[in-house]
Amino acid sequence: MWGIVTLPLQIDWFFQDVSASGWIHIATIPVFTGVIGFLINWTGLIMLFSPVRFHGVTIPGFKQIARVLPRKLQEVPGFLQGGVGWQGIVPARAAKMGSIAVDKAIAKLGTPGEFYQQLEPDQIAEHIVKVFEPDMPRMIEDIMAREHPNLWRDLPSPARKAIIARVQAQMPTVVHGITREIGIHIDQLLDPKIMVIDHFEANPALVVRIFRDFGQRELNLMVIFGFVFGFLLGIPVAMIDHWFGLWWALPLLGILVGWTTNALGMWLIFEPPEPKRILGIKVHGLFLRRQNEAAEVYAQIIADDVITLERIGDFLLDGPRGDRTRQMLATAMLPAIDQAAGPVRGAVRIAIGSKKFDNIRDAVASEAVDRTITPFRDPEFSKRQADKIRTLVSARTKELPPRDFVDMMRSAIKEDEWMLYAHGAIMGFAGGVAHLLIFGVGGT
Repeated sequence: MWGIVTLPLQIDWFFQDVSASGWIHIATIPVFTGVIGFLINWTGLIMLFSPVRFHGVTIPGFKQIARVLPRKLQEVPGFLQGGVGWQGIVPARAAKMGSIAVDKAIAKLGTPGEFYQQLEPDQIAEHIVKVFEPDMPRMIEDIMAREHPNLWRDLPSPARKAIIARVQAQMPTVVHGITREIGIHIDQLLDPKIMVIDHFEANPALVVRIFRDFGQRELNLMVIFGFVFGFLLGIPVAMIDHWFGLWWALPLLGILVGWTTNALGMWLIFEPPEPKRILGIKVHGLFLRRQNEAAEVYAQIIADDVITLERIGDFLLDGPRGDRTRQMLATAMLPAIDQAAGPVRGAVRIAIGSKKFDNIRDAVASEAVDRTITPFRDPEFSKRQADKIRTLVSARTKELPPRDFVDMMRSAIKEDEWMLYAHGAIMGFAGGVAHLLIFGVGGT
C-alpha cells in the first residue's frame, strides 16, 4: 500500500535530480530516434523502389506453404512464387499499378477513340502511303507469282504494269479507308488497360521512373523529415524513460516511434490532397503541390513509352484482338481491290475461276493489312506523333481532382504500406535496444 502511495513522490517529474551522465542519457534519446527516423525513411525508399527485379532464393515447398499464410504475408514480394528475398514494392506491383492507373486516371484522361484522333489518322494514312507505295509492285508480283504463276507469266508486260498502276492509284483510298475503319472500331480493337498493364509488368523500371522523375525532391524531403519526426517523437520518449526507468520502455516505445515515423512520412507525401490549415499552418501533400509538374512528367512517360503509335500498331495486329483487326481491315479493303481490278475483273474471274480469283483478292488484302500497319511501328514517326498524346494526357492530368491524382499515384502501394511501417517498427525496436545497451536504463 505504501509503495503505491509513495511511488509518484519518487518520480523526478521536473528533472531536478539529474546527474551529468543522466542528462547525456536523456539528450541522446531524441538524437537516437532522429537518426533512426532518418534511416527508416532512407531505407524505406530503397524498399519501395529497389531492386526492380526479384532478388532471392527459391525454397522447395515454400510456394505451397505461402498459400496458407495470412493474406498480408502473401503480399510480401516473392512469397507466392515460392521465393524468399525482396523486390521493390513499386516494381513488384507494376501490373496492379497499371490497372489502377487506367481505372483511376487514364480512363478519365481519354477514350481509345480520343487517343487515336490525337494521333491524326490522316497524317498516319499519308505516312503509310509514302512508306508502302515503293513496295507495292513487288508485293503484287509476289502474290500473283504465288497464287497463279501461269496467268501472271502469260500476261503481257503492259497489262501487268496496268494492273499495278491501278492498284497503286487505289492505294490512298484503301489506306484512308483502313485508318477510318480503325477509328470507327477503335474502342473494340484497342484496350488501353491491357496495353498499360502488360507494358508496366514487362518494364517495372518504368513505374519507378514515374515516381522518381517528378517526385525525387519530395522523396528526399521525406528522408530529412524522418530525422525531424524521429527527433520530436524522441522527446516524450526521453521523458517517459527518465520518469519510470523501465528497461523495456525504450525498445517498446522505439516500435511506436518507428511505425509512426514511416506513417508520417507517407502522410507528408500524399496528404492532405487539398490545402488545409492545421493550428494555423498550411499543410498540403508534397506530391499534390506539384500536380502540374507531375502531369507533364507523367504525360511524357505515357506518350513516349506506353500509349504510342508503335505500340498501338503492335496491339492492333498482335494483341488479343489481332485476328479481329486483320479480318475487319481485310474485309474493308475488298471493294477497293475489286475496283482496282477494273473492267477486266469479270473476265479474269471467268478465266481462272471464282475460287482462285477470290484467293488472289484475299491474299492481296491480307498482305496489304500487314504492310499497312507496319508503318505504325516506325519509331521516328511514332515519336513525332507522341507530342499529341503527351499534350492530351498532360492537360487531362492537370484537370484531375486532387483525390483522383492521389489515388493514381498511391493506390497500388497503399495495401503494401504496412511493410514499410513494420520495417520502421523493427528498426525502432533495434534503436531502442541499441540505446539501452550503450547507455543503460534511464531514471534516477
